[in-house]
Amino acid sequence: MRPASSSTPNPNSNQNPDAKPANRNSSGLVLGLNTVQWFIFLLANSVAMPIVIGSVFHLPLEEVASLMQRTFFIVGVSSLLQGALGHRYPIADGPAGSWVSVFVIMADMALQRGENLHDTLQIIEGGLLVTGALLFLLGVSGLFYRMLSLFTPLVTGSFLLLLAIQLSGVFLKGMLGLSGEAVRMDTGTAAVAIGVFAIVIVLSVKGKGWLRNYAVLIGIGLGWAAYAAFGLGRSGATDAASPSDSTASAPWFELPELFAWGPPHWNAGIVITGALFTLILVSNTIAAISAVSQVAPASPKATPKSIYNRGSIAGGVTHFLTASFSTMGLVPLPVSAGFIQLTGEKRRSPFLAACVLLALVALFPGLVHVLALLPGPVANAALFATFVQMVGISVQSILRDPLDQRRLTILGITLVFGAGLMFQPSTAFQALPPSVQYICGNGLLIGTMLAIVLEQLWKKRPA
Repeated sequence: MRPASSSTPNPNSNQNPDAKPANRNSSGLVLGLNTVQWFIFLLANSVAMPIVIGSVFHLPLEEVASLMQRTFFIVGVSSLLQGALGHRYPIADGPAGSWVSVFVIMADMALQRGENLHDTLQIIEGGLLVTGALLFLLGVSGLFYRMLSLFTPLVTGSFLLLLAIQLSGVFLKGMLGLSGEAVRMDTGTAAVAIGVFAIVIVLSVKGKGWLRNYAVLIGIGLGWAAYAAFGLGRSGATDAASPSDSTASAPWFELPELFAWGPPHWNAGIVITGALFTLILVSNTIAAISAVSQVAPASPKATPKSIYNRGSIAGGVTHFLTASFSTMGLVPLPVSAGFIQLTGEKRRSPFLAACVLLALVALFPGLVHVLALLPGPVANAALFATFVQMVGISVQSILRDPLDQRRLTILGITLVFGAGLMFQPSTAFQALPPSVQYICGNGLLIGTMLAIVLEQLWKKRPA
């Protein structure tokens, strides 16, 4: 079956993304600023999750600092691998929300059973290896591209919309200063964060020239300055128990540690979970490539088949790396399309330079701890603005075909179940087997599976 063309990028639809228009891209200053902006985007998508995982698994300060270093390193290497050899789009890799939910659920289950939390982390390493092997095999065999027919514009649009709904709650919570132990909104923090969001949106819509191109960088810079000026905290991305407190004692150079959580372990539940989560990672990769292909051109030598299969192979290698370096599973982030739309920067060269820079910075723990001072509410606000663009891309995908009663019903079922599950407590499915708990506790996975199944079973009647 021929894959759905609406989800397939057209590599010849635009000029080479690395082509250099006159009087703009030849400037080293412009390249440097665009690299810094991509660097901050990669950093902002990576800095919070190590704190979350450290808190959930009760990791000591030194281990959280080490996890942050490893995360930065793998995000840089993975994004570089995909951008240079994989799908070859400027798409940032970052911690997958679906994998974070697995971390949280498994930690809760381990605590309830009185199990060792470090053993649980080793089991998750095994799940990452299972998923990596499956993604690699799908890409090498060419099956990944053949699966494209399952991801129609309705499925892809529904996935992006559910992803925006899922992550918007996380980012808005951070903007309001509700991270960590806080249960009440911090008025000053929320005011600065909302101001950053407004600045980024206004500059990206009304700004001209460099004001529009560097809206995210300007917003973060002004927000960080305001955060410091009003004394809103030493670190918003990290609270008082952040690894930034140990900056003075950090070694100046250190290679990331292999298997910091110990050797990987396997059980039946994590193998089943890894296999099923491969589907959500496939949909995530397809959605990211599809979204970015609408706003940035592909390499002129690339074919749709090679783009997707190489992306799957690189995704498999990335999961091997995340298991080996004991970090969270990474995926191409569809929100990169929103970032590209906001900044207007479509070239790969500054993106690849930013990936190299982040990987190199991760080798210097002192610098990692300084970067961890980036206020979380400010980073969350800048990223929150990119979700506005992603919602627009999801709606455009859904509207590629007429919204008849069949498509409206499928969309409605997908959203009510997918979004509804996102609001359920982690204890809601305790009576179910562990592997089923992981699945039912993930609204993004359930919603995407429903959309795929309904699209395939409920065929449109021929006119």
